[in-house]
Amino acid sequence: MADAVKKASNNEKIKSLEEELSKTKYNKRTQHHIGLVKAKIAILKEKEIRKVAGKGKTEGYSVRKTGDGTAIMVGFPSVGKSTLLNAITNANSPTAAYAFTTLTCIPGLLEYKHAKIQVLDVPGIIGGAAAGTGRGKEVLAVAQTADLVLFIVDVFHPEHLETIKREVYDTNIRVNQKKPDVKIVKKERGGIDIGATVRLTKLDKKTIEDIMREFKLNNASIVIRDDIDADQLIDAIEGGKKYIPAIAVLNKIDMVSREDLEKAKKKVKADICISADKKTNTEELKELIFNRMNFMRVYCKEAGKKADTDVPLIMQRGSTLKDFCDKLHRDFVSKFRFARIWGKSAKFPGQDIRRLDHEILDEDVVEIHLD
Repeated sequence: MADAVKKASNNEKIKSLEEELSKTKYNKRTQHHIGLVKAKIAILKEKEIRKVAGKGKTEGYSVRKTGDGTAIMVGFPSVGKSTLLNAITNANSPTAAYAFTTLTCIPGLLEYKHAKIQVLDVPGIIGGAAAGTGRGKEVLAVAQTADLVLFIVDVFHPEHLETIKREVYDTNIRVNQKKPDVKIVKKERGGIDIGATVRLTKLDKKTIEDIMREFKLNNASIVIRDDIDADQLIDAIEGGKKYIPAIAVLNKIDMVSREDLEKAKKKVKADICISADKKTNTEELKELIFNRMNFMRVYCKEAGKKADTDVPLIMQRGSTLKDFCDKLHRDFVSKFRFARIWGKSAKFPGQDIRRLDHEILDEDVVEIHLD
């Protein structure tokens, strides 16, 4: 009984603080107050998460990762996720014109530009999913293992996008954000030392210090290398956040007039508008998924032979020769002598590269020479 009262008390505090935030206009004068309120909310939410975790392990949807990457489709029930899965992959997910058709996590394989991308169709979520409503906690736990989130939004309910974004945010996933470059080291004494290599325009020194004190970091050194805001500072203090790309997809565009579609577009900033049922713009969606997953194609070549341009190796943009060798064989890095490269990363065709940290580019042809 005491636990229930305490839980209600924490939730009431969170609701009260969130209402206070919504009524407070952000400016230089309110910056400090807003930062502290956000810190209090984060601490209360973390307490609730720990309380739930302490009551026993929550069983999630277990899916073995395969292929070059994993994308998860997140949306309200009956937004057309199963139909979309069938349209872009080899899956055969059951579909119906009523909510909660999908009761388990159904994987499908999207093959595009030789990349093998696992796409997961999970049960629809609703408001409060991150707190456990409608088994939402288990569903959203799957997103922790994904490399890309597809927000699927019904053209009739564009307002749902902000709700599902908030639920994903509350499960410690940060979409379309770069992890802030912040380093915090606790000290025995001496108070809080703040060092910044950039000009901070969103936080002042007092706000940083007081947010840290809310988290009991009374003695610590913090070095900030990005112009962060209060949310990013709180994320850096708490840790455990996952940063992945996301695509907002507006579905069922074949079911509304051009005028109503334009109204929906104004309400939601979708990356792409599709009809999963009619397969309208699904090829464009595949291209968008490939690009947002940061993929590139690298071709292998054996000495004295033509390059194998039929089956490229799928790599992440920004990969080096070391990453390339690691993907081919675990012993290739230790035996590496040099590589010959044809393509955009080479100064001339067939350039000898002897540095493993050389960055390779899309459609490079690489010939590895070993000891």
